[in-house]
This record gives sequence, C-alpha cells and structure tokens, in this order.
Amino acid sequence: MKKKNWILILGTSAIIILISVQLFIIGGVWKQKDEMFDLRYKTLSQEAMVMLGKLKNTDGFDTALYLVNSYADTVMNKEIYAIKNEKDLEVKKKEIFNDIRKILILEQDLSQYLSGYFESQGFEKDFNIQIVINYLQLINFDTKLDIYQSPEYSKSRLPKSSTPPGYSPPKLRSRILVNRFFREDNYYRLYFDYYIDFSNKKMIVLRDTSAFLLMSTLSIIVVVIIFLITYRNLMEEKRLSNLKTDFINNMTHELKTPLSTITVAGKTLEMEQIRANDAKIMETAKLIGKQSIHLNQLINLILEISMWERTQFQLDKKHVEIDELMYDIVDSFRTGCGNCATIIQKYNLEGIKANIDMVYFTTMINNLLTNAVKYSDKEPVINIEGFKDKENIYIKVADNGIGIDKSEQKHIFDKFYRVSHGNIHKIKGLGLGLYYVKRIAESHGGDVSVSSKSGKGSIFTVTIPY
Repeated sequence: MKKKNWILILGTSAIIILISVQLFIIGGVWKQKDEMFDLRYKTLSQEAMVMLGKLKNTDGFDTALYLVNSYADTVMNKEIYAIKNEKDLEVKKKEIFNDIRKILILEQDLSQYLSGYFESQGFEKDFNIQIVINYLQLINFDTKLDIYQSPEYSKSRLPKSSTPPGYSPPKLRSRILVNRFFREDNYYRLYFDYYIDFSNKKMIVLRDTSAFLLMSTLSIIVVVIIFLITYRNLMEEKRLSNLKTDFINNMTHELKTPLSTITVAGKTLEMEQIRANDAKIMETAKLIGKQSIHLNQLINLILEISMWERTQFQLDKKHVEIDELMYDIVDSFRTGCGNCATIIQKYNLEGIKANIDMVYFTTMINNLLTNAVKYSDKEPVINIEGFKDKENIYIKVADNGIGIDKSEQKHIFDKFYRVSHGNIHKIKGLGLGLYYVKRIAESHGGDVSVSSKSGKGSIFTVTIPY
C-alpha cells in the first residue's frame, strides 16, 4: 500500500510540475506575442504617418486643430470675460476641456488613414482611438488661461497650472501609442497623445498562439494518459504477482499434506509391530495409495494449467439432454460428498438438448457445487434452477454461503484469485475453480455471471447456447 501511495504521489507531482512548466512557457509565449502585436502596429502606424505626411502634407489633425483655434478664439474673446467667480470658472474649464477633446476625436482624419493602411498591409483594420490631453492652455493678446496639465508634465518647462479633478480620461486595456503631438496657434497651446486600441487583441494573440497551446495541451494529455496506463499496468502486474504468490503458497500447502502423510505412513511400515500386523500394513498401504492419487491429481492439475494456457479446449461435444444430465451430476455430487448439502432442483428445460462436452460440463457444475459447500458457514442449501429462451440455456446455482463483496466480484474468475476471506489454509483451494468454470462456459460459446452480497450467499448463472 505504501509503495502504491508513493507511486501516486510521485506521478502526480511530476504531472503538476509538467503542467506548471507548460503554463510558464505558455505565459512567456503569450507575453512575447502580445509585445510583438504592439510593436507591429506601432511600426505600421509610424509608416502610415510618414506616408501621410509625404502624400498629403498633413498629420491628420489639420481640420481638428483649425476648429480648436476657432473655438478657443470664441471662448477667450467672448465668454471668459463674462465669468465673475472662481467656481463658475472651474466649471467652464471642464466644459472647454471636454469640448476640445471631442473636436480632436471627431474631426481628425488620422484614424481613417491608419485603418486603410492596416487593411492594405493585410492586418486588422478595426480599432478604437483615445485622445489623451496632457496640457491645454488658451491664450490671447491680453491673458493666458491654463485649462489642464497632467502630473507627468508638471516638472517640464511648461508653465505649472492647477489640475482640476475629473480630467483624466479612462485608460484602455491595451492601448498602443501612435504619436505625441504639440500644437500652438493664435489662441491655444496643446499637448496630446493619440492611442489606438484593438478590442479583439486577445483573440488575435490567441489565434497566433493556438498551435503552441494545442501542442502543449496535447502533450499534457498524452503524458497523463501514459502515466495512467503505466500505473494501471503496474498495479495489474502487482496483483498478478500477488496471485501467483498466493497460488504457490496454497499449492505448497496442498502438496505438503499428501507428502507428509506418505512420509509418516512409510515410517509406520518400518515399525516391527506394524510389519507383524497384516491388517495395519494393508490400512497403511491404502492410505499411501490414496494420498499418492491425490498427489498425482495435484501434479496433473498444474500440468493442465500450463496446457490450457497454450491451447484451446479440445471439446468432444455430444447432443445431450441437459435436465437429465443435471440430475445425474447432482446425484453423483451428493453421493460423493456424503449428502453434505441440501440440494433443491427445478428445471424448466422441456427436455431440450444442447451440444456440450459432458466431461467439461460436469466439471463446471461440480466446481460451482463444491464452492457452494466449501464457502458456507452453516448447513449448506443449494438451489439449482434451469430454464431457456430462444437461443440459450441458463443454469442458476444459488447458495446460502458467506457471499462475495462487490469489490471482489470482478476478479473471482481470474486465475489463482481467491476471495480474501477464503484465502486461508483452513479452506483449501488454488483459486482455479471459478477460472475453470469461466473457461469451460466460454469454450462452449457461453458465459458465466455472478450476483452476490457479503453474508447473503451467491448466485452463479451459466449461459450455454443450444
């Protein structure tokens, strides 16, 4: 159990480390693609602005700035003088700031030109824009009115001014600075930044990194699958190794019993008082003969296991009436075990016949009956039922024994497997009885199933086609 836990812990830790490394690499690739995206559009924007200046001798803000100058002229020469108190002046400053920013956004031509240039180069053309005013001052021949100055310009050579709250525009998530502008005319002095932002930037970056993401995901899935398969195979090998060990232990015990008896009987025959008693000699000889037969049966059983693993069953099938054969098998079993169990039989087979190997079929039923007696902690009662449908014959063998836990039912037909509470030497066995039942049923083209609860007995159902 400890080894199993360590394998799980180490395997899980390795997978977690792999996933962490992959996520770190993916993060690095994503960051690189994101930076490349910004650099690409920064470069394209600069190229577009150079071409715009050469072709049209403009930076795209001529119209907007002409309107700003007209607006500033009106404000400075007609509206400012009418304001009498500081509070109204602050309100007017905010209005001026917002109006000029709106003019810059609505009346500029740069966005349209950039969009066309991006499209001509085969890149995304749809983007949002943002105008960030860093410094705004209105002027005329008599006075200057500081409207706004951002904190980052407070240490520059520009004149300081108050920075009323509410002027800082909301930041876009992934804006790209295209250019910074400084303009000065008759009635204003203006510093502002022009940004572009792609709302679908994440999708574009995801598209660019999709191949790498797919490969990383697949590599993680493959590693996890390989680990699970390896772990399952390792546990299966461990289980088979344990079964093999149990089989060797049980077989050793089974072989020691007749060998010990024969050894003791041989020493008994060496005693003078026994050699003088013909009856004792005969009794000892019969005991040796009986144990020799039992030892020979065990050896043949081991040889049969090897043979069955190498070849398929060689069946000698005959057309046999099943209910009649069942009565014969049960009578022979009852006689052989000395009426060791109460056996109730009920067949509704209507004298139907099936092609079966009588020897193997008898072995299969005997194994089920033997288990029903062996694994019973009270007076054994066995109910045998036979019925049919259009294609198959069903033989049910139900007992009142100790039952089988659900967790062990999937393994009971495996070779050498013994249910945990039966894997003790006071209940003899090699874990082959139900394995043979399964093999014999399958060799006849059928199958065997089990229904059981611990402490409630078991029902084995053999299916044979006819």
